[in-house]
Amino acid sequence: MTANECIRGRRSIRKFTDQPVSHELLAQVVETASYAPSWKNTQISRYTAIEDEGVKRAISERFCPPGTNNAAIISSCPVLIAQTFMKNRCGYERGGSFTTDRGEGWQYYDCGIAAQTFCLAAHDLGLATVIMGVFDRKGLQAYLDLPEDQELMALIALGHPAGEAAAPKRKEVSDLLSFR
Repeated sequence: MTANECIRGRRSIRKFTDQPVSHELLAQVVETASYAPSWKNTQISRYTAIEDEGVKRAISERFCPPGTNNAAIISSCPVLIAQTFMKNRCGYERGGSFTTDRGEGWQYYDCGIAAQTFCLAAHDLGLATVIMGVFDRKGLQAYLDLPEDQELMALIALGHPAGEAAAPKRKEVSDLLSFR
């Protein structure tokens, strides 16, 4: 699969088969995702794989707001990835000052790059993903008992796809690109 095919073929998948994802396959995804660019190569993204059905059920029941599809997605995926990041590393100079006017915001940019790289790596290996950001982040972070030097960024449902998803309509290049 070429990079172009991988990018154009990857979809946010919300339904998965019951087939488990092997730890070896998941390790390949994370190893490839580790090549995502990051601020001064800080590589702040971390991944916690949640396979326990009871934990996933608790997350879907306690930390997903009503009216979203996230609870159903979490219940159906074989693996739920909690993407976290190492705090106070990205966007900083060694003395602790910010390099840009983005302040702490650059860490979110790097997490987005890492999450997309994770999803593309999974797609390349025949797996499906969807990135979720609508959940009680502070409550879930406490429930997962994350280390104090990490912050929860996103949830990524991972598994073998149950069906295909069509590509949504894309904006024209002329709407996306301008020249000065």
